[in-house]
Amino acid sequence: MACRISELVLDCADPDRLAGFWRAVLGYVELGREEDGSIEIGPADGGFGGPQPTLVLSPSSDPRAGKLPLHIDVSPTDQDQGAELERLLALGARPVDVGQTGAENWHVLADPEGNEFCLLHDRVRPL
Repeated sequence: MACRISELVLDCADPDRLAGFWRAVLGYVELGREEDGSIEIGPADGGFGGPQPTLVLSPSSDPRAGKLPLHIDVSPTDQDQGAELERLLALGARPVDVGQTGAENWHVLADPEGNEFCLLHDRVRPL
């Protein structure tokens, strides 16, 4: 037997704002809302239990921003890293300095609430 990651949960101050950001970044759709204000987003054709994990934006009065013990890495699917970087910045991501040397082939960014994530260099096939 084995487990599979089915969803990632991110505490945040404004679930609507972050859901919009991450929907645009990942091409996800809103899958549902809970009474506590949580918003689940995921692939339109997969949803919970599909081949990709869903993302749950959970309201919190004390969300952590900055370097999380676990962070999200994203990879471009239909354009090169430079073009994808420009798209993410236009969506509201911002560059973050975590001590990079400049020789890395990835970019460290933060979402609109300051949660760090990385844009990797290599392209992956869209699902």
